[in-house]
Amino acid sequence: MKNSEHFGELTPRMNHFREEVLDKKPYICAKRALLATEAYKEHLNEPPIMKRAYMLKNILEKMPIYIEEDTLIVGNQASSNRDAPIFPEYTMEFVMNELDLFEKRDGDVFYITEETKEELRSIAPFWENNNLRSKGGALLPDEVSVYMETGFFGMEGKLNSGDAHLAVDYQQLLQKGLKGYEERVKDLKESLDLCIPENIDKYQFYKAVLIVIEAVKTFANRYSELALELARGAEGKRKEELEEIARVCKKVPYEKAETFYEAIQSTWFIQLILQIESNGHSLSYGRFDQYIYPYYKHDKDLNNITEEQAVELLDNLWIKTLTINKVRSQAHTFSSAGSPMYQNVTIGGQTPDKKDAANELSYLVLRSVAQTRLPQPNLTVRYHKNMPKAFLDEAIEVMKLGTGMPAFNNDEIIIPSFIEKGVKEEDAYNYSAIGCVETAVPGKWGYRCTGMSYMNFPRILLMAMNDGVDMTSGKRFFEGSGYFKDMTSYDELFKAIEKGMRYLTRMSVIVENAIDLALERDVPDVLCSALTEDCIGRGKTIKEGGAVYDFISGLQVGIANMADSLVAIKKLVFEEKKITPEELWNAILDDYASEESQRIQEMLINDVPKYGNDIDEVDQLVVDVYNVYIDEMKKYPNTRYGRGPIGGIRYAGTSSISANVGQGYGTMATPDGRKAHTPLAEGCSPAHAMDKKGPTAVFKSVSKLPTHEITGGVLLNQKVTPQLLSKEENKEKIEMLIKTFFNRLKGYHVQYNVVSKETLLDAQAHPEKHKDLIVRVAGYSAFFNVLSKATQDDIIGRTEQTL
Repeated sequence: MKNSEHFGELTPRMNHFREEVLDKKPYICAKRALLATEAYKEHLNEPPIMKRAYMLKNILEKMPIYIEEDTLIVGNQASSNRDAPIFPEYTMEFVMNELDLFEKRDGDVFYITEETKEELRSIAPFWENNNLRSKGGALLPDEVSVYMETGFFGMEGKLNSGDAHLAVDYQQLLQKGLKGYEERVKDLKESLDLCIPENIDKYQFYKAVLIVIEAVKTFANRYSELALELARGAEGKRKEELEEIARVCKKVPYEKAETFYEAIQSTWFIQLILQIESNGHSLSYGRFDQYIYPYYKHDKDLNNITEEQAVELLDNLWIKTLTINKVRSQAHTFSSAGSPMYQNVTIGGQTPDKKDAANELSYLVLRSVAQTRLPQPNLTVRYHKNMPKAFLDEAIEVMKLGTGMPAFNNDEIIIPSFIEKGVKEEDAYNYSAIGCVETAVPGKWGYRCTGMSYMNFPRILLMAMNDGVDMTSGKRFFEGSGYFKDMTSYDELFKAIEKGMRYLTRMSVIVENAIDLALERDVPDVLCSALTEDCIGRGKTIKEGGAVYDFISGLQVGIANMADSLVAIKKLVFEEKKITPEELWNAILDDYASEESQRIQEMLINDVPKYGNDIDEVDQLVVDVYNVYIDEMKKYPNTRYGRGPIGGIRYAGTSSISANVGQGYGTMATPDGRKAHTPLAEGCSPAHAMDKKGPTAVFKSVSKLPTHEITGGVLLNQKVTPQLLSKEENKEKIEMLIKTFFNRLKGYHVQYNVVSKETLLDAQAHPEKHKDLIVRVAGYSAFFNVLSKATQDDIIGRTEQTL
């Protein structure tokens, strides 16, 4: 494995462990599903919160556990590393439908044994019409059936899994241990006046929390006992290590952590168990360097740990993080290509008293991520105007390795945006990245700070041009304003877009609310709620309004395509009259196939300015549409509004993961010259090869978006070659670009793919030669070889910037 001399090498055993995990074929694992079914059957009469508590207890007490030969950190999600457990309480539908297809996928391949198939078939009848997908579907009003049938809002992942998209309060966990939570819950439970009706539900919640805390303690003790058993057959250093593992697991996470090792193991146990409890992804580590640093400093000051030992433990943690896996339906993989879990680690930024937060551990995290070179965890660096140059330099050195990390989020826009929405200043300064580029306050934020329904801007444009009828399905999505071929002005078209955008935004809210309520009622998460303030104080789960803050966002897809389409229509059809409305419409229907249609396509691509080149007229067109969406979306609070949390509202977000590929597949030809079923532009990035004026112009175009309203994340991907960054002067130029984008233009986010087109093409042709090739897909990184060809092609086609 190639490593940077700048950051050093993995220790031999961590290198061996890494290779072992990477070489492991991912299988479907039925063990969790069997144990979940067993618990649900045994507790049929219990409230959902109690079913969930007993389910997690049964799993943690009985699931197979193991300790790898090379590891210092223990805890596994499934029967072996990288295996994906099944979560039948959410859905069994796609699992059973695709039972014989997992190994035949173009990307995101999973393997499955005949024994596992039979195990899953044995429990499937119990879950029929008895899981989130079926109950959530039943809750959806008839008025939104057309959108669910056509998959327009992209709700596949929301019906098949839990929420996550948050970070729990790891700092409090480490300082108090679960014992501290247990004591608080016992006191509150005993003080409840059960004559007050709402306290009956609180009683059940507290009872569930106590069951789960005891189950987590049992789970950790199982590893302690296993380590002692293995130690009896071990010798020398490994015997000592296993005995230390046994000691640590006997203590944490139930007791508070006191050493660096204990803090890392305690954090991992919780990170792991939360993903055994629920299969919601984007469960993130939060501000890792802030809450772990005191334990590192304590040990370092007492000479109990060296930098090398600390880095090895961090390396170990990131390799363990990669062992977590999730199987998605084939349809869901189009928007989450590469089996990502989006477990984000945030470093840097500022402290609540507005000082630079980078510390020794921040640098060690960079070093360890560079050494391991893995797509998990996601690494985010928080930028601010007083960031030390040395820290930015190190972050750029990591970026040069070509893993697509770190991503950069900007304090200068995110913190004010939070404060503007009611977040306390000290909390706003403590935000972290969640999943991709979205942000939230760790341990105080409700579920899904982003990741709700998709809003496909170009597809809505086509509906507006087609009297409200969806081009892809032929179904009516809203009452339109006529046909484009009969329109006589751009204003007439814009009014049709506005009408459709507002209507579909309302429909998306109905769908989101129905699924949110189904999640709240049927699959409440006990441990995750307990570790989020102030669910325990309020006696409510997160979905019931237990969190301090609760803001959510959907994902808006195809921003650049919308801009380029609108300017093409405005200029070529209505201003210059080079194309008639009917000619353009016919070319779109023809998918630019005929000679005449191709002539029109060339004009659409070559004869008008494009988004991403700092042209005010173009950029303003998409801002006008975006503002319509934002204005309408802000009218509708989420299901937690008025039930306790601050906020309870929606905001915008462009963190569209790889949905640009899936959403593009479901979108016919568009007026920017894009052909049917091809990917849309991802995030807020320009369409492929349309940004002709370099990265500065891209930054300027993106900065014109209403960023302070797009708090759900403004995802900007850029691509440069390794050769470009090999020169020291170009590294300095990149740093200056980032500073200008963030300080002057108030950009939200930027990340870089540092890989050449030639390398990607060779990896596509010869995957065996590029096993370790990692690329930035969207707000996350993935191994290039596991991606579908469509996603690979999308990444290959991105513009390579020059400086």
